[in-house]
Order: sequence, then C-alpha cells, then structure tokens
Amino acid sequence: MMSKVNQPSALAQPLRPPPAGRIAACVGLFLLGAVAGAAGALVQSGWFPGGLLLALVGAAGVFVGGAKATGTRAGAVAPAAGWVVAVILLTASRPEGDFLFSAGVGSYLFLLGGMAVAVICATLVKGRQPGRPGARLGN
Repeated sequence: MMSKVNQPSALAQPLRPPPAGRIAACVGLFLLGAVAGAAGALVQSGWFPGGLLLALVGAAGVFVGGAKATGTRAGAVAPAAGWVVAVILLTASRPEGDFLFSAGVGSYLFLLGGMAVAVICATLVKGRQPGRPGARLGN
C-alpha cells in the first residue's frame, strides 16, 4: 500500500463554521435540556427518592441522546448547558420570597448530581475522529 505522506494533518486544516443543521440541532437540544431541568426540578421534590432518580436518569438520557443524535460532544454539552441554565434560574428566589428549590438534601443532590451526570455524559461520548485510519507502526 502506498502511504499518504503529503496529506496535511487534520489539525492543519482551516476552521470551517458548523453546518446550519448542526447549529439548529444544538439550539433544539439546549431547549430540550432546559425543559428536562425544569421538569426534573418539579419531579425530584414531588416524589423524593424515586423522583430524584427519575430526574437524573431523564437528564442523562437527554445528554446521551443528544450526543448520539449529533455524533459530537456538542450534542451532549448543549442540553447540559440548557439544563444548568434552567436549574440555576429556578434556584433564584423571587422578590415575593417564593422559590422552587428548598434547602434540603434532595435539592442539593439534584443540583450536584445533575452537574456530575452532565460532565460524565459529555466526556464519555466519543468525539469526531478524522476520516483516515489511525497511524500505526508497520502500516
């Protein structure tokens, strides 16, 4: 076999903006993550032990599903960012003194557990790989 010596590395290629379809998918996944965060905030406090697990598993499903749908890590990061934005906005108290999250163990487990699930899902998903086979000695 003849090796491709003169072909530049994938790192040496100029940056191109992502396709419009991928941008639209990431925006949709961001909104879906925000909805999952808001729904999880309500479910985790309603049915404490089971609701917390259901909310975290649902969030993980959105993160991994987004990554599988787009084939990139951005597919996991976009819904995770939407989830974080929604949850942070829901933790802020209103001028009337109303709030959605109480200062309890379940709320803290939901906040920290959701962030941990987001990081785990974003790092476990394989990123895009170059189109050519890996460089191995002897090939």
